[in-house]
Amino acid sequence: MRPNNSFFYEKDISNCGLTGFISKKGRRIGGATIIKSIALMHDRGNGLGGGFGAYGIYPQYKEFYAFHLMYESDAARQLTEEYLENNFHIEQQEPIPTRRIRAIASPPLFKRYFVAPLYNDDYREAVEYQGLTEEDLIVRHVMAINHEINGAFVVSSGKNMGAFKGVGFPEEIADFFMLEEYEGHIWTAHNRFPTNTPGWWGGAHPFTLLDWSIVHNGEISSYGINKRYLEMYGYLCTMLTDTEVVAYTLDLLIRKHGLPPELACTALAPPFWALIDQLPEKQRQLYTAVRQIYGSALLNGPFAILFASNKGLIGLNDRVKLRPLVCAEHEDIVYMASEEAAIREICPQPTRIWAPRGGEPVIALMEGEV
Repeated sequence: MRPNNSFFYEKDISNCGLTGFISKKGRRIGGATIIKSIALMHDRGNGLGGGFGAYGIYPQYKEFYAFHLMYESDAARQLTEEYLENNFHIEQQEPIPTRRIRAIASPPLFKRYFVAPLYNDDYREAVEYQGLTEEDLIVRHVMAINHEINGAFVVSSGKNMGAFKGVGFPEEIADFFMLEEYEGHIWTAHNRFPTNTPGWWGGAHPFTLLDWSIVHNGEISSYGINKRYLEMYGYLCTMLTDTEVVAYTLDLLIRKHGLPPELACTALAPPFWALIDQLPEKQRQLYTAVRQIYGSALLNGPFAILFASNKGLIGLNDRVKLRPLVCAEHEDIVYMASEEAAIREICPQPTRIWAPRGGEPVIALMEGEV
């Protein structure tokens, strides 16, 4: 029975927990650091999803696409491997190393494949006559596997990166995938508290496409509009969660349409019309055009996201900042998290720490080639 006390306090956990960091100079940092940061926010999740994105972890295969696959059955594995053999040169394939832990009783099968597209007649026809790029073809293959092969899901498909996720608290997922043995120059992590979508292995964060990855706290109430908009460009949403549209939208805007990251973020979380009307003429015209052209890409609802690629790490809030996001800097490392405590747990004395305003992205890019 709830106490009859006017001073009774009940913690508002604001749903999921996010944390991530980037070494802009490309220094590779062990997975134990990101595990320590996300574990501090244990109470932000409910055990129905945890996951990590890691960049720079496969330097020996950095020229190949690293496909992380999750299989619910051996039949799904056989069909997928037949598909991969028909469309790719497979440089290396192996089970993703895992360890048995008490918290995870019956996980799916996980394998990774380091691949390059086969330059066959189908490939040349797509490039020459359909005007597709190699990355366009990778996206088609990812969509085909996720949509057409029952029980097979592409967890990640970028170069020199990988996603590791599942049902459990993030520290359990990290233990299961032995993430303390990996080193990367960008790490993100997610502690899930699903509210309106199911908790299952494929629905955990990060959501990825090519080397883009997204971890998200909040709800995308515009999911239906965003999903239909993406389907016009060939993106198929199959993971039963609203976050998936964010990864695909950013791929469309940045890679396909060539928008700089700042402008892509503006399309997702643009200023309100009342504010746009008060801007100088050139800015007003720019933001008006973005809102008119990309109105179906606008994300409604409360959200905080961390968006990573091989080029850098971006943090973004919704326009009203209905979900928390804190950022910090120390030396060449930029930190982003749901709570300041999660940053100070791994960086006790940052040189700068701040909370970005709603709709204003924090963009940390790599310095030169990694």
